[in-house]
Amino acid sequence: MSKLKSQQKRMISPKIEENYNYMKTKLGIKTSFDIGYRELIILKQRIHIYYVTGLCDASVVQEMLKKLVEINDVETNKKMLPEIIENRLVHQQVESVKTMDEVVDQVLSGLIAVFIDGERSAQIIDVRNYPGRTPEEPDTEKVIRGSRDGFTENIIENTALTRRRLRDENLRNEMVKVGERSKTDVCITYLQDVADDGLIELIKNHIGQIKLDGISMAEKTLEEFLILRRWNIYPLVRYTERPDVAASHLLEGHVLIFVDTSPSAIILPTTFFHHLQHAEEYRQVPSIGTFIRVVRFMAVLAALFLLPTWVLFAIEPSLLPEGLSFIGPNDEGNVPIVIQVLLAMIGIEFLRMAAIHTPTPLSTAMGLIAAVLIGEIAIEVGLFSPEVILYVSTASIGNYVTPSYEISVANKVVSMTLVIIVGLFGLPGYMISITLYILFLIQIKSLKTPYLWPFIPFNPKAMIQILIRVPVPYTKSRPSIVHPKNNYRQP
Repeated sequence: MSKLKSQQKRMISPKIEENYNYMKTKLGIKTSFDIGYRELIILKQRIHIYYVTGLCDASVVQEMLKKLVEINDVETNKKMLPEIIENRLVHQQVESVKTMDEVVDQVLSGLIAVFIDGERSAQIIDVRNYPGRTPEEPDTEKVIRGSRDGFTENIIENTALTRRRLRDENLRNEMVKVGERSKTDVCITYLQDVADDGLIELIKNHIGQIKLDGISMAEKTLEEFLILRRWNIYPLVRYTERPDVAASHLLEGHVLIFVDTSPSAIILPTTFFHHLQHAEEYRQVPSIGTFIRVVRFMAVLAALFLLPTWVLFAIEPSLLPEGLSFIGPNDEGNVPIVIQVLLAMIGIEFLRMAAIHTPTPLSTAMGLIAAVLIGEIAIEVGLFSPEVILYVSTASIGNYVTPSYEISVANKVVSMTLVIIVGLFGLPGYMISITLYILFLIQIKSLKTPYLWPFIPFNPKAMIQILIRVPVPYTKSRPSIVHPKNNYRQP
């Protein structure tokens, strides 16, 4: 019986002292310096106010206290005190709650709780003012022309940036909390009359089943619960920090997930080709956008297959036509070609990770040291042949051209694996490994969505829109892969 009672929610007591003792135990009042507590006497009744100092706007709190104290000067009806206080809380959102668990959760989320002695409910006032930066263009999704705002670590700002671009009454932002301890705000965003109900319900069920103490790594932890991909290296969700990209996917019928403290929105579901799209293609005329897209596809193919193909020709030069014999290494050096390529690829990774952890003023100097000293000396002593440096650098540029960082890293791992297999087994290893790689991509699904759609299963109309940046006036239907309720974008 005691166990059952402990599982029940603690109701707000009409005795304000009992509520104070509960809040003191749960929140550590007078122990945690950032938990604010004030007691006021209004019309001879005790009023308790609780808040977190770092998550509330101090000026708003002061103004609220001033309004409540003024009640003593202008009101006399003690019986109407709860209604009087509610009317004096001149804020955007005021909600009445009846359980202590709700009060604790809301206070820790940055809201203010007001208790009145003798009442079995508390007033919750939304005056959140989370610390953070102003919206600015994300570094990983820059465009030559276009908006310069981007998502921040504030979930309220992120939903507002999306709402600003879609002023549709059917836009829904459903907020839930995830994490027994962190109680992180997670927002599920979709167009009610466009997004598939089954997809929305599937995402809600996945989020509702998360049992964890906290998601301190925000969207990445949430992704691992949404997509049970085990050891699959390819990303099954797409991240974006651009509100215009997020709004565009909402119009197509996708669902977005915002996680508080993260500047990235999760787009669901996604395919391999979603990760190869960039906002720059839609900020240029269709012909230029198509050119950019084709060049990007070529760069991705180079990142994947250039090195294993060149290694194959280097170890089996008889496969090369006479006119292309110059691409092979003229001077093989003192180290086998396969080992040279692997060492060079690992060296590029060293530089990438060093650039991340190097202060910006020193990163330029580090690049010069790597290019001039390490690269030149490595060639002179015979560790690398010049061709190895050339092709590894070209493949690395192809990875940097890839818009999605997650898929560029996955392609790098695949390319390195293919190089090892080609070095061990030659032409048969090359053919079999690439075939297995394609079959691997075919069997991947993101929330029941085929990863290689519209290539496999083949959809000619959708494939044309993948390869060519079709002018917007001719884009009259939404992608069928998300099963939109309303298929036509231009009624």
